[in-house]
Amino acid sequence: MTPIPKWYRPVALLALLWNLLGCFAFLSDMLVTAEDISRMSPAQQTLFASRTGWAVSATAIAVCGGAAGSFALLRRSHWALPLLLASLAGLAVQDAGLLLVPDVWSLAGPVPFLLQGLVLAIAVLLILLARKAASRGWLSRNPLTPE
Repeated sequence: MTPIPKWYRPVALLALLWNLLGCFAFLSDMLVTAEDISRMSPAQQTLFASRTGWAVSATAIAVCGGAAGSFALLRRSHWALPLLLASLAGLAVQDAGLLLVPDVWSLAGPVPFLLQGLVLAIAVLLILLARKAASRGWLSRNPLTPE
């Protein structure tokens, strides 16, 4: 086991905050009312209506897995890597759902794709961090008492 670097905890905390923002955004999306939808532009309404149940479910897996995985990183639990991998899988399915929307580029423009690219990059970086933490012995099998 190598010593845990000073940057590890702040990075894990930032990862948790980032993923909690994702959870908040998902929850806000789930609480959209008909009145909220009526205030959207026609393009936004089309995008909102074209979401599939499986893509929305994948989003839930992505954000909840990311938050749980980041919390596990912070707690130095060995569960970090499998949870972050589940999050990445959910993210991939969510992105597939976005790409299957007809005329998505003309409806949404480049911004959602840039944001999804950023989210994907951060998810991959968190997995790399979890792999490094596991290989260096920074993660414990006992979630109540990290080594």
